[in-house]
Amino acid sequence: MDPVGQDINLNSPNKGLGPAGGVDSLTEGGAMGVAAVNTLPPGLTEEEAEELYSDLAKVEEEINTLRQVLLAKEKHSADLKRKLGLSPLNELKQNLAKGWQDVQTSNAYVRTTEKLGEWNEKVTGSELYLTASETLDGIAQSEAYKKTSETLSVAGQKTTAAFSTMGTVLSRKLGDMRNSPTFKSFEDKVGNIKYMVVGPRGNGEAVQSPTETNPVQDNAPF
Repeated sequence: MDPVGQDINLNSPNKGLGPAGGVDSLTEGGAMGVAAVNTLPPGLTEEEAEELYSDLAKVEEEINTLRQVLLAKEKHSADLKRKLGLSPLNELKQNLAKGWQDVQTSNAYVRTTEKLGEWNEKVTGSELYLTASETLDGIAQSEAYKKTSETLSVAGQKTTAAFSTMGTVLSRKLGDMRNSPTFKSFEDKVGNIKYMVVGPRGNGEAVQSPTETNPVQDNAPF
């Protein structure tokens, strides 16, 4: 039984200490140390309380020792993983793979798989499923289905050929249009318009228009 008011929190700096001092004061002071507590549970003698405090001190010392050993083991494990190239991501993948393997070998998964297999056999062996399968097979083998498939296939081929022919005709028409006199005359007009908008360039000298044959002289004598 734990004495009243004793701090047994493992993270507490006063763990293992009674309200009137430490365990050492109880063990060293003997009956006087236990009597100083003045809060012994009913039916617990001072000698029994002293023995319990002594056991508590030993257990907490063992806990601290085990905690230090665990920290050392964890550090050693981290060093080994680093040397083996086991990153946290690889370790997570291994844990997931192992977890999935454990799930697949579990009784619940095996029973569920067996139940699904039984349901599949019942469905595929039912009269309704067999009748539907035979009906679909009959439709696929019917003359109407075959004619419809052939018609769609021919229509698709004709559509592809029509688009290809249209592209060829458009390319040829564009080529003929570019080489026609009308298109060349249009290009000349566009060049003249550009000349009129841009105007002469460079060092104040007049630039000849693309359609002009004789340059215009500035400051011609009267």
